[in-house]
Amino acid sequence: MTEQKATNVTWHDGDITLEDRNALMGQKGATLWFTGLSGSGKSTVAVALEKALFERGCLSYRLDGDNIRLGINKNLGFSAEDRTENIRRIGEIAKLFVDSSVIALSSFISPYRADRDEVRALHAESGYPFVEVFVDCALEEAERRDPKGLYKKARAGEIKNFTGIDDPYEAPLAAEIHLRTDQMSLEEEVNVIIRYLEANNFIV
Repeated sequence: MTEQKATNVTWHDGDITLEDRNALMGQKGATLWFTGLSGSGKSTVAVALEKALFERGCLSYRLDGDNIRLGINKNLGFSAEDRTENIRRIGEIAKLFVDSSVIALSSFISPYRADRDEVRALHAESGYPFVEVFVDCALEEAERRDPKGLYKKARAGEIKNFTGIDDPYEAPLAAEIHLRTDQMSLEEEVNVIIRYLEANNFIV
């Protein structure tokens, strides 16, 4: 866990509880953590899921890798240390959404198992749900899709520390949801997640 540097700080509770917010929203907050290779379909399924939830009257919010790196994490690169800090910050942001009874859809390669486990532990400390969604896609298929042309650049040596090429991806060992996006349709993927959320009483 990251060291607490600021001193003389104390968490300040308000008068409105998480249960109050859940009742107001008619749903329970949760972090759905989409992890997988670049091009595996993390953002695609998160966008489709956000729309499906909205149409059901459920509020969610997407935290997308590129979007976050254009803002709050614009000072971070792709070294192992920066990747770890990137995921730590996102974990803290996702917690705030869960505390507000919103379903956080966090789409990040997050290649290191230890980093994802730290975010899970961060949620567990506060009693917040954390659902790991393994967006599983064969490297060959992800590279064939190559929506941003990143694999081509990595193969040419123009991008260093690229996950799946010269940097490792550590697949989840026991993800709550496992999607095979090289074998399933987008509709099937969304339905799998919706059924999980219903079965675990996050949405009705």
